[in-house]
Amino acid sequence: MDVTTLLINLLSGGVGGNLFGALMKNRSMGPMLNTILGALGGLAAGQAANSAMGDNMGGTIAASAVGGIVLPLIASFFKKKKPA
Repeated sequence: MDVTTLLINLLSGGVGGNLFGALMKNRSMGPMLNTILGALGGLAAGQAANSAMGDNMGGTIAASAVGGIVLPLIASFFKKKKPA
């Protein structure tokens, strides 16, 4: 685990979180929170993939992006709905 891998995981997760917000506007938590949650999800998923697959950078980036989508998605289920 080196600093470059951590930064790539954070960046890929942030991109995944923003992709989530763009695709699912009704579940979006806002650009800042999507980015933060995506980066945290990307970091966790990327580190798990890195330990499972070794130094496969493509797989780590893909796992980080998916983790960046999944964590904001899970958090969006806890978002308070606006009254109609």
